[in-house]
Amino acid sequence: MNVQSIADLGPERRRALFERDAGIEAIRGDVGEIVERVREEGDVAVREFCREFDAVDVGNLDITDAAERAFEAVDADTRAAIETAAENVWEFHERQLPEDWREEFAEGRELGRRFRPLDRVGVYVPGGAAAYPSSALMGVIPATVAGVETICVATPPAEEINPVTLAAIHAAGADEVYSVGGAQAIGALAYGTESVTRVQKVVGPGNRWVTAAKAEVRGDCEIDFLAGPSEVLVIADETAEPAFVASDLLAQAEHDENASVVAVTTDRAVAEAIAREVDERAADRDRRETIEAALEQDASGVFAARSMSEAIAFAEAYAAEHLSIQADGDEAVLDRIDSAGSVFLGPYTPVAAGDYASGTNHVLPTNGLAKVTGGLSIEQFLRASTVQRLSPGGLDSLSDTIDTLARAEGLEAHAESVAVRSRERAEREGEGGEERDPLGE
Repeated sequence: MNVQSIADLGPERRRALFERDAGIEAIRGDVGEIVERVREEGDVAVREFCREFDAVDVGNLDITDAAERAFEAVDADTRAAIETAAENVWEFHERQLPEDWREEFAEGRELGRRFRPLDRVGVYVPGGAAAYPSSALMGVIPATVAGVETICVATPPAEEINPVTLAAIHAAGADEVYSVGGAQAIGALAYGTESVTRVQKVVGPGNRWVTAAKAEVRGDCEIDFLAGPSEVLVIADETAEPAFVASDLLAQAEHDENASVVAVTTDRAVAEAIAREVDERAADRDRRETIEAALEQDASGVFAARSMSEAIAFAEAYAAEHLSIQADGDEAVLDRIDSAGSVFLGPYTPVAAGDYASGTNHVLPTNGLAKVTGGLSIEQFLRASTVQRLSPGGLDSLSDTIDTLARAEGLEAHAESVAVRSRERAEREGEGGEERDPLGE
């Protein structure tokens, strides 16, 4: 990798770095056709697409029993790793559960908020012959903790679906598991088929076909967000260990040839050392071709900053999915950054820890979406309602305000809905009747 100064970046390179996208527009038409066929033809279309895209003749789409058997069949070390990671993910997400509350405000206004889980959600877990047990844990466990009644998982078919992925799906608490992947899986979850029951919301990572399908169904079915290829940005200074920074860049680069991996450092010598480490270590990685393709794209690079302020401004504009801060005074650096999906502080906090086992969620916003949203969390599986009760005195205290604003908007019936209550009370009190105070005042 070559080192480039931030100050020397031209408009084209800046666009590649700061205007990343999920790459779905080119396939939206094809994906729309797939989703529509699944919506109209159900299981017939799903099975046809499984043959066409996965080269698998799927019999029973429901493989819930197979997931349960896989959990019992995997070796003890793998099962223990799944259980440890699941426990950590559960513990972290359980801390996010909000509490219902109701409080009495001034002048007889009792206001509150309550939270209820969704009824049915769909979780997409990439896989097939490949193993992505971590994605199963990250998608299913928050829904389980939130109390979702039915959690449905879709994972791509294969001649033999990876048993580790299936075991993790079961351990996470999925209720229904379906052997279907890609855009057709999102269509099946969003609209339902003879075998797949329709869900209210679909979450989880996937390739650009999955992402494009989520964009297609949005409006008919809620989604989490549109995620693109994986990305990491490391802020480093002269105290950073170049080998550590390089290892984090390579770890994300092996996800996808379109992954974006960036290091920004205030020390030119450290930048050069990081670039050398990346080049040397890439040659020894199993997924060398994928890594090298990711490193060569314009959204990746090692950059020298003239100051920490310039590095921080770069990171804020980039709004990375994963932000690693390997610099002295990392907490102070973090305080100056608002936009990041997940932050990893210090030299001994590799991004891989969050990918698998620390407990935080690895389903995160990409393409700069961290500027406006966070990663998958408990809140994604809850619906919130506000609650209010007014006493007669509380309504009286608001009546003039309501009347004035309602009439200003030309909504006379709104004003009348307050006035009728005041007249009824006045009539009842004039007849000597007792008034019941809903708040006991």
